[in-house]
Amino acid sequence: MPTNNPSRNNQKERQLLDFGGRQLPQDKELEAAVLGALMLEKDAYTIVCDILKAECFYEPANRKIYEAIQTLGAAQQPIDMLTVTEQLRRNGTLEEVGGPVYVADLTSRVASGAHVEYHSRIVAQKYLARELISFASEVERKAFDESNDVDDLMQEAEGRIFEISQRNVKKDVTQIDPVIGQAIEQIQAAANRASGLSGLETGFHELDKLTSGWQNSDLIIIAARPAMGKTAFVLSMAKNMAVNYNQPTAIFSLEMSNLQLVNRLVSNVCELPSEKIKSGQLTPMEWDQLMARIKHLYGAPLYIDDTPSLSIFELRTKARRLVREHNVRILIIDYLQLMNASGMKFGSREQEVSMISRSLKQLAKELNIPIIALSQLNRSVESRGDSKEGKRPQLSDLRESGAIEQDADIVCFIHRPEYYLRSGRDASDRDIRGLAEFIVAKHRSGRVDDVELRFKAEYARFENMEDSSDTLPQGLVSVESSLNDGGPIGSDSPFSGGTADILSSPSSPVTPF
Repeated sequence: MPTNNPSRNNQKERQLLDFGGRQLPQDKELEAAVLGALMLEKDAYTIVCDILKAECFYEPANRKIYEAIQTLGAAQQPIDMLTVTEQLRRNGTLEEVGGPVYVADLTSRVASGAHVEYHSRIVAQKYLARELISFASEVERKAFDESNDVDDLMQEAEGRIFEISQRNVKKDVTQIDPVIGQAIEQIQAAANRASGLSGLETGFHELDKLTSGWQNSDLIIIAARPAMGKTAFVLSMAKNMAVNYNQPTAIFSLEMSNLQLVNRLVSNVCELPSEKIKSGQLTPMEWDQLMARIKHLYGAPLYIDDTPSLSIFELRTKARRLVREHNVRILIIDYLQLMNASGMKFGSREQEVSMISRSLKQLAKELNIPIIALSQLNRSVESRGDSKEGKRPQLSDLRESGAIEQDADIVCFIHRPEYYLRSGRDASDRDIRGLAEFIVAKHRSGRVDDVELRFKAEYARFENMEDSSDTLPQGLVSVESSLNDGGPIGSDSPFSGGTADILSSPSSPVTPF
């Protein structure tokens, strides 16, 4: 084994200087033991190939030898001292590593490859430690440079930490028995519920029957073309969950401010046109109606974050806090294409959206809650035929990334045929005014189907088809009964009781009702 390699010595000297004379985490003996075991044991490479990458090796010579082993393993060729030496010769790096003598010396150091997996994990951990030290040093250097924007630096730091952490995300296999126990418990819990659902109720009965409620750890994509009512649907659903069923719900709105969302929610609940809510031009009876119904929003476990251009890393931090501090049961993101992965570099926007989609699925599994992300559809819907069926969205219409379809457990579309058939009647002369089709196009753990809902455009509200036009949402009372019970009245003082606090909600990042 050569003892004097100028390039390695120079590299080590530079690293010692860079880190205050302290040596980076490494173990050359373990690296040599792993390489020797790989050339002695027939199946050793299949054990460590998912654990080690070439850059995990601190010594440049060891890194080049492992690259040669990787090449042989990928080609399913034998891995031993002779084949590795020959591969190094083909790569033109044999002399750089110390020649055949160094390769032979590696195999002579190891008596058995029995502990190759354990040794490999130590080598991988040393590499992660070096990555963290290098990253921290870079952040420190940039933080001292006052020309750098601190917010941008924090985004970059969070992105790098996330990237490093994902390299080490490994989960051991689980024997099936405890998982069967969990499945039985879930079935029993669903049987004990009056609704018979195993997941979170949306308040849309036919949809709940189809999905058994939104399931924990699922990523649900709800997509539509503009003006189809994506935000109106999730607001209607969030109101059902938070107000009717008291399930803590969080909405991350990247497109609208929290005040805009609350105004739409007030219109939804109070059945007042959004134009009147914005202008304040209400009749005395409408003031009474507003005051009677809006009180049901007070104290609702509904949380809104309107941070613009939210990054996936900020979302992870905020989502963990919401689940920990407020026991939030579901996250809603409006909408996916407005998110970013700042601090990480991508070759295209499609790659960035793919990373965001993949991260949302990982977050849903980590927090064990359903995550709903709204998504835009591309313009191919508009270019298809003019019939009702021709305009129905398809999985291929998802915008910017096929990874969205792959990562999602459920993909749904909102389609309002009335938007394309201005006559208000379809080919069979059926009245389709106010009809909305909720299309479940992908369902990883169930069937796909269409659910018909009623859409009330003036209130931006979705309802069950069986609900009569004058039926109030569950838990809300009529104006007359509220007045008879001594509820708020009087157009002279319409905002007594604190309603003004909701209608002029401050722009804090997370706003609870």
